[in-house]
Amino acid sequence: MKELKSDIVVIGGGPAGLAGALRAGELGANVILIERDFELGGILNQCIHTGFGLSLLGSELTGPEYAEIFIEKVLSLNNIKVLLSSMVLDVKDKVVYGINKRDGVFAIRAEAILLAMGCRERTRGALGIPGERPAGIYTAGAAQRLINIEGLMPGKRVVVLGSGDIGMIMARRFVLEGAEVLGVLEKLPYPGGLTRNVVQCLEDYGIPLHLNHTISEIKGKYRVEGVVAEDILNNKKFCMDVDTILLSVGLIPENEISKKIGVQLDPATGGPVVDQDRETNVSGVFACGNVLQVHDLVDEVTREAYIAAEGAISYTSGKKRRERLIQLKPGENVRYVVPQKISLPLEKPPYIYFRPREPLVNCQILGRADGKESLLGTTEYARPGEMIKLRLKRDLLNSNLDIEISLTGEKE
Repeated sequence: MKELKSDIVVIGGGPAGLAGALRAGELGANVILIERDFELGGILNQCIHTGFGLSLLGSELTGPEYAEIFIEKVLSLNNIKVLLSSMVLDVKDKVVYGINKRDGVFAIRAEAILLAMGCRERTRGALGIPGERPAGIYTAGAAQRLINIEGLMPGKRVVVLGSGDIGMIMARRFVLEGAEVLGVLEKLPYPGGLTRNVVQCLEDYGIPLHLNHTISEIKGKYRVEGVVAEDILNNKKFCMDVDTILLSVGLIPENEISKKIGVQLDPATGGPVVDQDRETNVSGVFACGNVLQVHDLVDEVTREAYIAAEGAISYTSGKKRRERLIQLKPGENVRYVVPQKISLPLEKPPYIYFRPREPLVNCQILGRADGKESLLGTTEYARPGEMIKLRLKRDLLNSNLDIEISLTGEKE
């Protein structure tokens, strides 16, 4: 078995893995980046729409353009080794076991490991929709790859189930390719994606968004012939004559490797429980990007990867230490908080990310500790499809007790 050594091993060559490897390499660490695909970039390679890099790079780029910037920087550094078409089989005691065609089975002994495996789409099997199993049912990401990379058109009359960002973006893409999109069905009373995508992808192209709607039956034996759509509130059903169904019903962080290592997962995010440096409960194992929490914007994925890489560097240099931990807990109208804990001491209060449980307006963000309440910030509106990011206040961290993050406001 071929054996290698590295300061940091990064698992995953998508936006999080690229950014994490780049930052660690820039800080002088020897890095090995492992990617199972034949090229770097991850999901960005099939996201040919614009909207990437606005906040981080100050310009509006497509996914491949955004990826290319980081790929070129990573490949320009001599202390970063990239292993493509390589699958990680197991991780034990900071030894990463993998396999590829060139080296066979190999082992990499690392001082720290950065998990950046991204996420996968939820499929029809997780939904339990009655009906046959005909051709013409795709996840939104699969349809995106077929059209944008393979140059294939999956169908001509389309309905989208779920209002996730990729689902709305693909509804627009089908219209641009000449297909007819009969509508986007969302079982919740509010959209699941960004407001900008509701406007730019649906409203601007005349695609109906049906809230409180779902698919109760799929018709067709060999190919999709139609669906029975259900108005949940009014208990009414109607038929839609379509040949293609796109599923945009959520993303699941890819944490099979994390489970093997013994990483504790948060049931609310599906990702690891981490501190402000993105270190998991397993010493020396860090996580970032969509494997940790499903992000709205790739810019924030990159920023989080920088944080995780800097934390890994601090760990390998022996500077990182945990004297005590403060737990962050979701409170009123907050679904989850990342990071879930703060390890002390720290130089400055960290940023936290969280999602609201329901749409609110005129909101106040509150932190509660030791019976005291502190106003952390305000926002004009808060929606479950849009992550909120803010910095904690130092006075909250002076307490030895847990901190509860709450969101108050008026219902939208």
